[in-house]
Amino acid sequence: MINFNYETEFSLESEERVSKWILDVIHLENYKLEEINYVFCDDAYLHKLNLEFLKHDTLTDIISFDYSVGKIIQGDIFISIERVADNARDFKVTFFEELYRVLVHGVLHYCGYKDKTKEEAKLMRDKENHYLGLLT
Repeated sequence: MINFNYETEFSLESEERVSKWILDVIHLENYKLEEINYVFCDDAYLHKLNLEFLKHDTLTDIISFDYSVGKIIQGDIFISIERVADNARDFKVTFFEELYRVLVHGVLHYCGYKDKTKEEAKLMRDKENHYLGLLT
């Protein structure tokens, strides 16, 4: 089950289409879905989580809490709509292109992909691009 929760004025259009896409990504990566809770929020909300749980005093676009066991995906993904909008402007893409990238980015972390090294980041970006191409 994929749940979308809102701690800001933002509301995702076509939740059903996005859910199907995320589920397809999970299956293509040979994982099974238990539950993902997406929480859309603002910078202040996510900054507080970043300080409290990760001890990072920085703004970020996404924080994911992974409760997966083996090949069963379960977790909470918090997304700052403000950061997504700023990043979209910085990267010269649409808001929704950036939002969908962040949505799948969190799921790819749950599927075992990392992005700490240059090589890991490149593979993550390649995977994101591949799956963004499947979003209809």
